Amino acid sequence: MIGRNQSIISEFLLLGLPIQPEHQNLFYALFLAMYLTTVLGNLIIIVLIYLNSHLHTPMYLFLSNLSFSDLCFSSVTMPKLLQNMQSQVPSIPYAGCLTQMYFFLLFGDLESFLLVAMAYDRYVAICFPLHYTTIMSPKLCLSLVVLSWVLTVFHAMLHTLLMVRLCFCTENVIPHFFCDMSALLKLSCSDTHVNELVIFITAGLILLIPFVLILLSYGRIVSSILKVPSARGIHKAFSTCGSHLSVVSLFYGTVIGLYLCPSTNNSTVKDTVMALMYTVVTPMLNPFIYSLRNRDMKVAMGRIFKKIPFSL
Repeated sequence: MIGRNQSIISEFLLLGLPIQPEHQNLFYALFLAMYLTTVLGNLIIIVLIYLNSHLHTPMYLFLSNLSFSDLCFSSVTMPKLLQNMQSQVPSIPYAGCLTQMYFFLLFGDLESFLLVAMAYDRYVAICFPLHYTTIMSPKLCLSLVVLSWVLTVFHAMLHTLLMVRLCFCTENVIPHFFCDMSALLKLSCSDTHVNELVIFITAGLILLIPFVLILLSYGRIVSSILKVPSARGIHKAFSTCGSHLSVVSLFYGTVIGLYLCPSTNNSTVKDTVMALMYTVVTPMLNPFIYSLRNRDMKVAMGRIFKKIPFSL
């Protein structure tokens, strides 16, 4: 009985991406450039918000946390992916695999909760503009951020501890480029019913409930906008929400397509491509969406560049 609670396997093999050997170097350079762009872009947003006092508002408090989450979310998988693309044996230790899974869940869940907070912030700003500063008080905003972190930490820890109790006997090949929780459950030779039940229950809390709350928030926003007779007011409101809607579409579109709309043919390739969309592409595009579509961010960036002395 004691032996059944111990994992026999000491490491896993990550199959990585379905790339032909002759294209390996090309894709390595591409993913390296995308990762560096993700790190630099999100760091710029965090620094801009920190240095510019005009951006010390609820919206940008949530945005700075979202940028930090995106940066870390991408860093959980991309460095290991790049390392394995240059390795003859793309392995990851058992402890390293569980650690990667924990932080993957943590920062993925955190993004979901932060998107809800940002949707609520936009809802209050557009539907109750005169009461915005009263409702979105610093105490409430900080509480929303702290609550998001606490819930995601405990949720990721719950699934990691449940995974530790499982036994992995002989099969250790993961058909993915990171330690995906569903892929690990398929490899286990233990009873995974408890893990699957917890995943089913918590999926509503982490994915479906936040998604429904976002839809409700923007439903109320659209209803409020349509009541405004001014075309300028409608344009301003949609411009304010445009960047957030883009992020929500990218994140939930790929996650729902991957986990709620499974395919029967070429599922492994499809899962890998969809996972790349929300682990690599979405964190990279977020800084461009917020910097190119957001006037305040562009103004803040211009002020920072004006303070930098350029000398030939």
